[in-house]
Amino acid sequence: MRESKSVTVEIYGQSYTLKGGAESAYVQEVAAMVDERMKEIAKNSSTASTARIAILAAVNIADELIREQRDGNEALATLENRSEQIALLLENEVGKDASHTQRGDSLPGT
Repeated sequence: MRESKSVTVEIYGQSYTLKGGAESAYVQEVAAMVDERMKEIAKNSSTASTARIAILAAVNIADELIREQRDGNEALATLENRSEQIALLLENEVGKDASHTQRGDSLPGT
């Protein structure tokens, strides 16, 4: 079981103490990502509400996560499909070699 640690981070000008089992450097990296996203949204938005900026940042990060997950799932499905195709091709080639050997044909190089 991981020991719970406290890490103080700064997000959008506010300090927060976060507790958890993650490494301090990782927590700082996550906080920096949130801080960066909030500043980016604030720069491109007319709203001054910190809560609204935080919600928009959360929605943007969630959207990015979902897109990455979908892309990963699509890539995995493509890889599985190609693996199945290769396995079928290999089975066919092994079957051809076996039928040549059973008929007494010599294999190349023998």
